[in-house]
Amino acid sequence: MRHDGRQADELRRIRVQRHFTGAAPGSVLIQAGRTTVLCTASVENALPPWKKVADPALATGWLTAEYSMLPGSTAPRKRREREKLDGRSSEIQRLIGRSLRAAVDFKALGARTITVDCDVLEADGGTRTLSITGGFIALCDAVATLRGELPPEQKVLCSSIAAVSVGVCAGEAVLDLDYIEDSQAEVDLNVVMTGTGEFIEVQGTAEGRPFSREKLQQQLDLAEIGIARLTRLQQDVLGAEWPFEIGAL
Repeated sequence: MRHDGRQADELRRIRVQRHFTGAAPGSVLIQAGRTTVLCTASVENALPPWKKVADPALATGWLTAEYSMLPGSTAPRKRREREKLDGRSSEIQRLIGRSLRAAVDFKALGARTITVDCDVLEADGGTRTLSITGGFIALCDAVATLRGELPPEQKVLCSSIAAVSVGVCAGEAVLDLDYIEDSQAEVDLNVVMTGTGEFIEVQGTAEGRPFSREKLQQQLDLAEIGIARLTRLQQDVLGAEWPFEIGAL
């Protein structure tokens, strides 16, 4: 039994509120335990300079992400990143962008840029993975607003994406670490997968002594269980806006 009463394969309680703000076409407040992230997805009918081509008909779209922890998200207060991102924030927003780009057919998107912003309101472990899971929901809502601008046969989203943390605490592999567990973990692993069970990224570190292949497999098995549950949650939350056939990805 873990310090918060969860079993080894149990996620924290996940709460999702879509359309949390009105300005962005995709806006999701997502919580896992106390960790709370606001994810918004905005669409711009323009491309970064390096993506532009002479023939607009050949243009393909782009997705980028930004990540920030607000000053009151941690104790002590985190200094606001006004001029330059710290190394951690920069690395995390690159991870979010890479992960969500795996969901998008950029040819179908056309000459548009989608920006997914993930702002952490409260941090209690797993902010990067929750940003990816919530960011995908916001991305679905943003893409849904393009329906009238794209031919019906053009499917912008090709797979669902979710992410979860796993680790080893007191010798046991556990799913969805909060801050207390993360700060004491012997192994820390972040896993990003599609809804069909394919891996997009695995980030893992031994915080103390090295770990065995068997222990790695135990963590990946837990991550697969967690991703399957998160994918079902995404499907339930999106309802009619789930961009795939019901029961399929």
